[in-house]
Amino acid sequence: MAEKIISVDSPAQLSAVFGQLDDNVERFRKEYNVSLVSRDGSIKIIGADEDIPAAERALRALLKISGNGHALSEQTVRYVTSMVADGIEEQLSELEGDGICLTASGKILRARTVGQKRYVDAISSNTIVLGIGPAGTGKTYLAVAMAVKAFREHKIRKIILTRPAVEAGEKLGFLPGDMQDKVDPYLRPLYDALFDLFGAENFARYMEKGIIEVAPLAYMRGRTLDEAFIILDEAQNTTSEQIKMFLTRLGSESRMVITGDITQIDLPETKRSGLVEAIKVLKGIDDICIHRFTEKDVVRHRLVQDIIRAYEKYSEGSRKNHG
Repeated sequence: MAEKIISVDSPAQLSAVFGQLDDNVERFRKEYNVSLVSRDGSIKIIGADEDIPAAERALRALLKISGNGHALSEQTVRYVTSMVADGIEEQLSELEGDGICLTASGKILRARTVGQKRYVDAISSNTIVLGIGPAGTGKTYLAVAMAVKAFREHKIRKIILTRPAVEAGEKLGFLPGDMQDKVDPYLRPLYDALFDLFGAENFARYMEKGIIEVAPLAYMRGRTLDEAFIILDEAQNTTSEQIKMFLTRLGSESRMVITGDITQIDLPETKRSGLVEAIKVLKGIDDICIHRFTEKDVVRHRLVQDIIRAYEKYSEGSRKNHG
């Protein structure tokens, strides 16, 4: 058996790396077949000669991330080990720096993957961003966070959130209640993000003043939106006409983020997804960025990544068989 000793800057960092009830020690054992032992403010890696180098790279990456203020959750450890396995752990340095904004509870919100960080940076430096990727990658939540950040910095005066109500064909009359009751089921993910970032009291106050507007896509027609941060969620369920209508609402001093997952299109087979078309039409236009997430950026339960990979593999097999 071989050993490698890694120095640690502080007891807090040591505690973070080992995890609650030493959970990360067990994860390293399963991933790299090594043991981690705390010794005099350092960490000793014990294992076979061929297993220690990868474990050391992962451990050093986790130490650096924890030193930058990131919590070392199960997802973070899983993400770091996958980056090490692909030999691209140097990209983790992009996660250094300040967080995005504070949540209502005072927690610093940070990008948790390199893909998320590049998405946030794209929103900062472009007027229109299309965030394309699977469920659980933070497309919508991070877009809302960037809208809140822009509002707090007085860069915009209004936050507008919208999404198509496909299941009701945007004809919501058959649902019970007033207009807000009818659209709430479709807009709930947007409300949840705003509650988390603004707090329920501020959210209600901003809604009452019209500073925050949450509405179905049909209500965007005929408007020009100035000094606003506008988010179109679930854009894969828009038609070509709808997404063109939305894009042309852009007014002065405004920003737009369009999010969607082109593998989850709920439109009738006779209708083409406006998002799929927009990706092709808008490609290469200055000040418009098309950002693609991968399964590595999924920050939900680890099984979500496995499910996405399984479906991608199934789809590839189906295409080959069909061909």
